[in-house]
This record gives sequence, C-alpha cells and structure tokens, in this order.
Amino acid sequence: MRFRSDFLDRRRFLSLGGATFALIAAPAYVRGAAPVVTISGTAFGTGWSVSLSDRTGLPGLKPQLQQILERIDLAFSPWRDDSTIGRFNAGKVDEAVVTDEVVTVAGAALDIAEASDGRFDPTVGPMVARWGFGPIDNGKAHEGGWREIRVGNGHVARTSAGLTLDFCGIAKGYALDRMADALQDAGYKDFLIDLGGELAAHGRHPSGRAWHVGIENPLPDTEGLEGVLQLDGMAVATSGDRSNGYDIGNRRYSHIIDPSTGEPVASTLASVSVAMPAAMDADGWATALMAAGPAGPDLARTKEIPALFLIRTAGGLTRVMTGDIARYLV
Repeated sequence: MRFRSDFLDRRRFLSLGGATFALIAAPAYVRGAAPVVTISGTAFGTGWSVSLSDRTGLPGLKPQLQQILERIDLAFSPWRDDSTIGRFNAGKVDEAVVTDEVVTVAGAALDIAEASDGRFDPTVGPMVARWGFGPIDNGKAHEGGWREIRVGNGHVARTSAGLTLDFCGIAKGYALDRMADALQDAGYKDFLIDLGGELAAHGRHPSGRAWHVGIENPLPDTEGLEGVLQLDGMAVATSGDRSNGYDIGNRRYSHIIDPSTGEPVASTLASVSVAMPAAMDADGWATALMAAGPAGPDLARTKEIPALFLIRTAGGLTRVMTGDIARYLV
C-alpha cells in the first residue's frame, strides 16, 4: 500500500525473533542451533521480512509473497489514485463493485468501529490529513461517519456523499495474515513475519523456544526495550506516537485522531500493543485503543483484549496490562 513509511510505520515494534535474541538470551548449548533463514523485501512504503528454519522452496517464496503484497496495495492504498480505495475516494461514485478481500477488510473495520464505539473509524482520513499525517485531502469527515458505510454482496457504498475510506489502521494486519496463510500453505510450520513492525509467529525458533519479539520504548529519542513477548500462533500490532507525531509545548500531537473531536488524541498514552491470533484484529484494535486515549485500558478490559499500554509519567513509563497479555511476556 504505498502509504509512505512515515505514515504506515506507526506501529513501532522491534522484532528480535532471529539469531540476535538467541545469542543474547539463550543458554550456551542452544547457541549451536541452526540459524534462521531470512528473506526480505519492501511494500507499503516500508520493509518486510520472513525468518524461517527451513530452506525448502525458498527461491519461489519471495516472489509469491511480493505478489500478495502488491495485490493488497492495489486494493487498499489511499496514496494511489489507481487503487480500489483511491478510486472510491475520488468521489465519482457512491457505490463500487469490489473484491471479496475488500469486503472482508471493510466488514472487519466496521465491526471494530461498532465494538469500539467509533474509536476506530475508517472514514477519518480527511481529519488525519488536516493535521498533516495522511493523503486524503478531499471529501468530508464527521463523528460517526463509519455508520454511513455499507458493505456486502461484493459492494462498498456510502450513504452520505463525500465520505472517504482509509483502511491504514487494519489493512496491514490483513496483509500479514495473508502472508502467514501463504507460508502455511507452502508447508512451512515455523516462521516469524515482520511487516513494517507488525509481527506474526508460528511454530518454534530453531533453538526450540517460541519466537521472541521486543516492544520498543515509545518515547522519542529513547532507545531500548520495554518488554519481550513470546509468540506461537499469534500476531502483535503496536500503535503509538513516537515515529509519527510532533510536540508543541507540553503536548504530543500524533497521527491517531480522536473522531469525536477531529483532533489528535490528547493523552499520556505513548503506545499500545495488542496480541491476537489474527493480525487484522490486532491491527484494528491497536488503532482503536490508542485513539481511545485514557479510556483505552477500560475499553480493552471490557472487550477482554490482550494489550500492553505504555503510559507517560513524570518518571518515565508505566505499564498497564489487560486481558491475558501477561502470559506472553518473557
């Protein structure tokens, strides 16, 4: 999705699933385990990589994954005039025939919008652009705009002229799920995928342990990790304001917009990481919980979302954990 790296790379997640973490944390006898094999590429204005313990079929794997990503880019990128969403946003029609995967992602987006009471809103694009973070500088946006979108029977439609769609907060997770499906269909059982900072892991690292990923410190100009998660059959998405925000006075302005105010969410919340079996769900909920600001932890508890919130305090950062996220922390 040619979303530009500064817009789509908002999930600041650092993958440590390969040999680096193994050398740091594994016992000496494990360090002789076979190293991971990594393939990588670019998509959506960012990078992707797959770490594997099996070299079988590698020559054809990268082109296959790249084709999946290019197809999804052509469907969902709001930066492309020729994408399905780009053409819909141009405003020439209020109803469009779309592929099944567009219906799937749009339907999931509306489900999360409903469940989050509109904190996740795929019609918020013009508000995002107004603050200098996104490409949708045409059309209109208002609180509850998602309620005026209809999806089904191979169509996407708006009942209010001028509404636009932006699935940046969920489409990357969908792409990650499709990559994982392709790997499993090809017979791979043990792998870690990193797509612009969102991760999905299946099976085991060559050392025999679960795949490990690190949660980056979300404070600007600060290095280091705030935690390490172990994953198997799970995906993790993180939403935060470190890489895509700016400071004016004592306030941090981020690309995450509160649809109820039309402004960047005002909060001490620095980032939220969500772990779920489906990356699309983790992606969407990470966006929703970040947009909820101070109400995020209560919303996550109500919906039983496994999430790790990192909140700014005078002394640095405070953790708030919801759902069963603690079971994944190393």
